[in-house]
Amino acid sequence: MGRRKSTNTTQTSTNSSNKFEGANIRFEDADDKEIASTSSNLDDSIVAVDKASEDVSMGEPDVSFFGCDGEDDKTSADYYFDSYSHFGIHEEMLKDVVRTKTYQNVIYRNKFLFQNKVVLDVGAGTGILSLFCAKAGAAHVYAVECSHMADMAKQIVETNGLSDVVTVLKGKIEEIELPVAKVDIIISEWMGYFLLFENMLNTVLYARDEWLVDDGVVLPDEASLYLTAIEDAEYKDEKIEFWNNVYGFDMSCIKKQAMMEPLVDTVDQKQIVTNCHLLKTMDISKMVPGDASFTAPFKLIAERDDYIHAFVAYFDVSFTKCHKLMGFSTGPRSRATHWKQTVLYLEDVLTICEGEAIIGSMTVAPNKKNPRDVDIMVKYSLSGRRCVVSRVQFYKMR
Repeated sequence: MGRRKSTNTTQTSTNSSNKFEGANIRFEDADDKEIASTSSNLDDSIVAVDKASEDVSMGEPDVSFFGCDGEDDKTSADYYFDSYSHFGIHEEMLKDVVRTKTYQNVIYRNKFLFQNKVVLDVGAGTGILSLFCAKAGAAHVYAVECSHMADMAKQIVETNGLSDVVTVLKGKIEEIELPVAKVDIIISEWMGYFLLFENMLNTVLYARDEWLVDDGVVLPDEASLYLTAIEDAEYKDEKIEFWNNVYGFDMSCIKKQAMMEPLVDTVDQKQIVTNCHLLKTMDISKMVPGDASFTAPFKLIAERDDYIHAFVAYFDVSFTKCHKLMGFSTGPRSRATHWKQTVLYLEDVLTICEGEAIIGSMTVAPNKKNPRDVDIMVKYSLSGRRCVVSRVQFYKMR
């Protein structure tokens, strides 16, 4: 899974097409103002932050290599948890104000959900969500974290005088024993790149089935994956065609592998050529683990004459149990998050005219060897005035 060398993380938030298009929905922002929207894409529910936070830098996760003695028997899952022992990745997530302030607002503005309730925080990290829940009046919060960050979370809880409300438990959800039989709320920030890459969704579902009361609440409770298409000639040339001539040598054999590796990056909304199509909505309170594997059809209609070099996937997250609908979008027309967007380059350059449609389907499934990785198959065709093409491409998020 690639990333661009540098990205602009200060996008302007505007409206885009999704399930909320055409619906007159009102969202809450961070300043307690109601924003009317007819095409919101959750953009307007993204929290407003003070000017100082606008310049927050969101760097790449600080993931180190592990080669110490005694670690040869570790699985890929062990390395996944180890990566969350490093402070850099937590700094990046905490400084993602769209992510963190949305969770804070959901909790603080909906205290009726939390007061005198028992909460389970799945994948607690530094414990920030648990601290929010404690401040909102939760009777008790169990913060479960598998990585060594659990030790830091315990200290953070103690330093902030909340040890009587928050209990940090170190271990995997599937292996720990909770001190209580049931919990009223499960909260988690489980989403990964492309929504499903290196995510904790199955862990959340396990916790839901094991400990959540019958009328309990899962937060967030809805996640939707979208697809659009972009013009990206300049960077595709830099990333893919680069291999044709590397300091005078032909390394084009690498191009096929490079094409199969999705790129995580921030896409300029001006690059978008088509509408945005809803691929999949997941109801976290009801779905089963197998629902994360799916095939979804799509139809992308060109909004102008242009060239198309890549598909772009992004996701929205919703908290529907709140007084008012709250959530955020990771789309190109929304304020940038650390999830950015996922770019899938096409082997063909599609010449498309306004009104013409790319018709296809996307198949998504966890990798059989490492379920935290994602395998993607895209079938697409275009029968236009200037371009006729039909192709199947495979991508691997590793």
